[in-house]
Amino acid sequence: MINVLLWVFGALIIVTSAMSAVYSFRSRRTTDNRLRGLYSSRMNISMGLMLIFIALIQMFLFSGSSLRVVVGALFMMLGLFNLFAGMRNHSYFTRQQQ
Repeated sequence: MINVLLWVFGALIIVTSAMSAVYSFRSRRTTDNRLRGLYSSRMNISMGLMLIFIALIQMFLFSGSSLRVVVGALFMMLGLFNLFAGMRNHSYFTRQQQ
């Protein structure tokens, strides 16, 4: 069971990392400011999800040392902040396009 969770979280981390890289590349290459903001917000959402998945691996799948729990909690807070900021910016830039 633990191996299945480890593989699932690992796959999710790889997918969200790739999505973050793609959106980062797109946001840097586009010249339209609205699209740049939209791609940057999607990059933040992907990065936030990636950090949340890393935190879940750190906190639940390995033996609990206090340092591991603290690092997992920091990743969780940073991931939630990126997720919130990305969702807020995404709603702003989608309203700008309409």
